Amino acid sequence: MKKTLLSWSSGKDSAYALHTVLRERRFEVVGLLTTVTDPFQRVSMHGVREELLDRQAEAVGLPLIKIRIPSPCPNILYEETMSEVLKVWKGKGVSHVIFGDLFLEDLRKYREEKLSLLGMEGVFPIWQKNTRPLAETMIREGFRAVLTCVDPRKLPKDFAGRRFDESLLRDFPPGIDPCGENGEFHSFLYDGPIFSRPIGIRPGEIVERDGFVFADFLPES
Repeated sequence: MKKTLLSWSSGKDSAYALHTVLRERRFEVVGLLTTVTDPFQRVSMHGVREELLDRQAEAVGLPLIKIRIPSPCPNILYEETMSEVLKVWKGKGVSHVIFGDLFLEDLRKYREEKLSLLGMEGVFPIWQKNTRPLAETMIREGFRAVLTCVDPRKLPKDFAGRRFDESLLRDFPPGIDPCGENGEFHSFLYDGPIFSRPIGIRPGEIVERDGFVFADFLPES
């Protein structure tokens, strides 16, 4: 099997992409690749505490590769940092990177172009899945997540912190993608079939920052 890294956001989509790849047994996943905003020690965009990210990797049983970036981070710096990390892993035999993207064509093209410069390829195991049935399947198969970041321009603020479940899907306003693929929300997965054990969490503060609403979750001791 070809060696791959998986772009791990800490959310449900990247987790389901990993679940799909592990079931298909076409690739050997050798690590989880995550961007961490260093001054805050949180997963970029998702706002998840680094300690919870570490617990996810332990529960999955894969090495965690953290790409640390400043805040704010110019795109050119992000690309340079990502490129340097991927070059190291290409030297270790990694030829592919897996993503949990669903239907954003521009994003997929961007990823593929950047990887091709390194002689690597992207893998998109849940690409163009119908997001309503996909969300329902995630819930049915035991993927347990909470909404950690909401874009209030697309989704009411009080959705921040809610659990990703059937009730949430029913309450979404018209036009909201059930998987948040248009940036309506981001999530944190605390349990699922790819975990050896669930991750205990408790709710913290809900704050508005940089135009987004973040729901903090703390690890249970």
